[in-house]
Amino acid sequence: MRVALFLTCVNDTLYPDTGRAVVKLLTRLGVEVDFPAAQTCCGQPHYNTGYRHEAEPLARHYSDVFGPGLASGAYDAIVTPSGSCAAMVRELYPRMGERARAEGRGDRLATTLAPVVPKTYELTEFLVDVLGVTDVGACYPHTVTYHPTCHGLRSLGLGDRPGRLLRAVKGLELVELPGAQECCGFGGTFAVKNSDVSAAMGADKVRNAAATGAEVLCAADNSCLMHIGGTMTRLQVGMRPVHIAEILASTEEEPPA
Repeated sequence: MRVALFLTCVNDTLYPDTGRAVVKLLTRLGVEVDFPAAQTCCGQPHYNTGYRHEAEPLARHYSDVFGPGLASGAYDAIVTPSGSCAAMVRELYPRMGERARAEGRGDRLATTLAPVVPKTYELTEFLVDVLGVTDVGACYPHTVTYHPTCHGLRSLGLGDRPGRLLRAVKGLELVELPGAQECCGFGGTFAVKNSDVSAAMGADKVRNAAATGAEVLCAADNSCLMHIGGTMTRLQVGMRPVHIAEILASTEEEPPA
């Protein structure tokens, strides 16, 4: 199987180790990974801030970058270590096409975006639903609590997929997070426009995480982990935010730093 990695803006700019972890993990599982260098933003920041028309060129570019590989059979899927960006493609791209049609601009946008929508997967759902694995051969001897980010929880419906993967990791003790389904307060531009509310929500999330006694809080979105990690630093909580891909990529032979 061969997939295209959609790394996303946040990971490319701030968390390249997450991308490396995805490649290491998938390669270990026998998946060939390609990285189309022309990829850019999926348009989520624009769309969520109300600039829907400005997001459309980015959505078309996403389809231009990944669509030909799917059509030719060069890629079997597009995999991303981001629940929010996967949700943008799967949930909001179809809405963009529908809105363009309702505005009398025809079916061109919907037709352009249609091929990439069903073939875009968040990492954990790709592992469980497409590859059919939960034990990925990982070893991570730490106590971990998991935060289900809003897009993964509500838009993608990831359910227990991340938990099943984490529970199969050798040496990992998974501790339940109180109030797990509550938002961490990041919400993209929400954190900028409503900073006081965002900070309060983040503090609640971090206090709940600290109460578990876990060493690590993990999630499937580095944008949320960035917000949570910053709050941990300000509150001087001795925990580490770690993307789930980096945990699943860890092995006994190569222990985490």
